[in-house]
Amino acid sequence: MGNIFQLVWLIPVLPLLGFLINGLGRKQVSKTMAGIIGSGTVLGSFVISLLVFMQLNSGNVPAAPFHYFDFINITALKIGFDFQIDPLSAVFLLIITGVGFLIHVYSTAYMHDEEPKDFAKYFAYLNLFVFSMLLLVMGANFVIMFIGWEGVGLCSYLLIGFWFKNNNYNIAAKKAFIMNRIGDLGFLLAVFWLISKLGTADYQTVFANVSTLTVTDITGITMLLFVGAMGKSAQIPLYTWLPDAMAGPTPVSALIHAATMVTAGIYMIARSNILYTMAPVTQGVVAIVGLSTAILAATIALKQNDIKKVLAYSTVSQLGYMFLALGVGAYTGAVFHVMTHAFFKALLFLGAGSVIHAMSGEQDIRNMGGLKKYMSITHITFLLACLAIAGMPPFSGFFSKDEILAAAFAKNPLLWGVGVAGAIMTAFYMFRLYAMTFLGKFRGTHEQEHHLHESPKAITIPLIILAILSVIGGLVGIPEVFMHGGHRLEAFLAPVFAQSNALTEKHHLSHATEYMLMGVSVAAALAALVFAWSKFSKYQKVEKEETGLGKVLANKWYVDELYDTIIVKPVLALAKYFNNIFEKKGIDGFVNGVGKAVNYGSRQIRLLQSGQVGIYVLMMVLGMLLFFIIQLFL
Repeated sequence: MGNIFQLVWLIPVLPLLGFLINGLGRKQVSKTMAGIIGSGTVLGSFVISLLVFMQLNSGNVPAAPFHYFDFINITALKIGFDFQIDPLSAVFLLIITGVGFLIHVYSTAYMHDEEPKDFAKYFAYLNLFVFSMLLLVMGANFVIMFIGWEGVGLCSYLLIGFWFKNNNYNIAAKKAFIMNRIGDLGFLLAVFWLISKLGTADYQTVFANVSTLTVTDITGITMLLFVGAMGKSAQIPLYTWLPDAMAGPTPVSALIHAATMVTAGIYMIARSNILYTMAPVTQGVVAIVGLSTAILAATIALKQNDIKKVLAYSTVSQLGYMFLALGVGAYTGAVFHVMTHAFFKALLFLGAGSVIHAMSGEQDIRNMGGLKKYMSITHITFLLACLAIAGMPPFSGFFSKDEILAAAFAKNPLLWGVGVAGAIMTAFYMFRLYAMTFLGKFRGTHEQEHHLHESPKAITIPLIILAILSVIGGLVGIPEVFMHGGHRLEAFLAPVFAQSNALTEKHHLSHATEYMLMGVSVAAALAALVFAWSKFSKYQKVEKEETGLGKVLANKWYVDELYDTIIVKPVLALAKYFNNIFEKKGIDGFVNGVGKAVNYGSRQIRLLQSGQVGIYVLMMVLGMLLFFIIQLFL
């Protein structure tokens, strides 16, 4: 195991091989083999990632990035294709490959009705998605990170629109692709800015020389990087693509929301922690945008009835909490919440997929109810995930959420107060979802009720594993107030954030204050949980439209309509105008004009061929005169 670092290149290469085999051989590979190849390659990556993590945990950390070849090598710039293995990348590797493997296994059952070639294509896309995310977190410079960054954007487009015969899914895929391109422009400009100032994009060189940059440079670079994070991690104003991304197969939703794409922005800022620590203005913006997104998305989730839409807005809200942590300098707290969120959010989406599978495609929770007695494993695992995301002790979400809220309180009690309000809404909408889905009487059709059944083992086993992780995953981050230094994740990640910690003024809370903060947030969330349970456990379907604020929330604050009015329609109108002026009248007019001129000229010249000798003699004389005149003046 001592030479395991020599095999780190296999971590991304194995899923890439799975993509190539399933993608190129999709017409020859059987469904069984496609599932084995797709899942097996990610499992191989997980095993190597686990061995790498064990080496790092024992104190064996590579002294330098692993250089494989020169990606860019010109006089003014040298960018290597390098991988950096350290505690931060190791944590993300385990999340991506571990949760990703469970999602692959789950998919073998969930997608069993697909045609063999489509089944293989689906697994090829999943493998490419995992490869791109691994490249993103393993890269030792911003350029390699950007390649993976674009890769996950491409894969989200391919997988959201996987069922492309439904045009609504294509629209959702295009929306995700375009909104991410907006953010990616900010990322790219930041990289260009860094290269122009420091002549490199390598993490080690950039972070070692960050003190040579001016405050204006650091603020500008971090703001532009944050624009990239807004797009990938769905923050205001670039968040509306993520709820629409539910169009794809449910395992894809789990992969996007839990293990890959949306965590990219968190990783990028955590990796660039020293830049953000030296840009307090940007940190303030990150905290405010994150908290605003958390609250906005939580209010929308209160009134959604599509089981996947509730979870989608929940993801946007939880990502907001992660950005709040980054904004107040709690980098470990942000990464901790990424990890616990990966467990319970993957479980929630896969549990929702199990329900949808049993309900023959039904996603409206108003047409569900009473599923507890038909789907015992799905029910209990979903309940555990709801308790985790609601922040109930001792589940994983409790530890990571309260670490973020405590850091926010130390920075500004107002941030804590608003954060607790979001936690209350989280508990309410999650247990509204749980109660309307699993409790009470069944509200679907007789045909649906006749076919209700627990999902196969390929679906339930990943649910059970994720449920266990959702329960015990928080134990790696037990706060000092409980076990006096038991926060093992913080100790593991300490070398990555050492530079930032040295520059940050620590605001230590007393144990009494910490207990008080935990007690208030848990009591408030518990009250919301109990209220939602009592209100919706005996829900009866009533056909009535929402009114007032309820209607506004059900329609997602009309943000999509606002964007459509102030951005989409004006851009389309401008495009139509330019199309008429420049293309139809300009380019088309010129091209068609040339054709008309040649046509007209040939018709006129044709008249000279009259067959009359006198005309020909006259033309000959005129030609001679013209010749003499030219010679005279020359």
